[in-house]
Amino acid sequence: MDDFYLPKKSKHRPSSVTYSHHLRVEIFYAIIDLQLQELNNRFDVVSGNLLLGMTSLNPTNTFANFDKEKIMILAKHYLNEFGESKLRELSYQLDTFIIHMRRGDPILSNLKEIGDLAEALVNANLVEIYSLVYLLVKLTLILPVATATVERAFSSMKHIKNELHSSIGDAFLSDYLVCYIEKDIFVNISNDAIIDRFQNMKMR
Repeated sequence: MDDFYLPKKSKHRPSSVTYSHHLRVEIFYAIIDLQLQELNNRFDVVSGNLLLGMTSLNPTNTFANFDKEKIMILAKHYLNEFGESKLRELSYQLDTFIIHMRRGDPILSNLKEIGDLAEALVNANLVEIYSLVYLLVKLTLILPVATATVERAFSSMKHIKNELHSSIGDAFLSDYLVCYIEKDIFVNISNDAIIDRFQNMKMR
């Protein structure tokens, strides 16, 4: 690895860099840069902050990825839940929370996922002590489901709001989307039951 690198085009002329440098800088680092650029293009700043905050709450390896600053940035995205006073209180709770989590309590050890953390906080009766941390954990658990639901709705909208339905109203579009997204449920409802339901509705 310490020998000078020999490019394929000029095997008789060794370059000024070693094989180690060539593999590390010109290949490995270049691929890492490409992957990082692809991730940055795929996720905007808000999405990146949410993902980093979720990772910082992960209890794996005794909260090895715990980062208070990133968790606080995550909380700031929930403006309705965390005002200025609650953000200050959350900051204090996080300081004692990480000490408590790493103390070696059997109930709080060997946690693998954020869901395990939420369950452990309930079982250890720590929900009231770390109420804001627990709230943030719950919001973190909901986030992937909410994101997937929104993506499903926008994906379905491409099929629903087409040229034939370009002027569809918001209320009708919402009802239409529910039927389309939850088609596995509606397939079990007979057309006769739907017709009877509309016939029995009062005139507006």
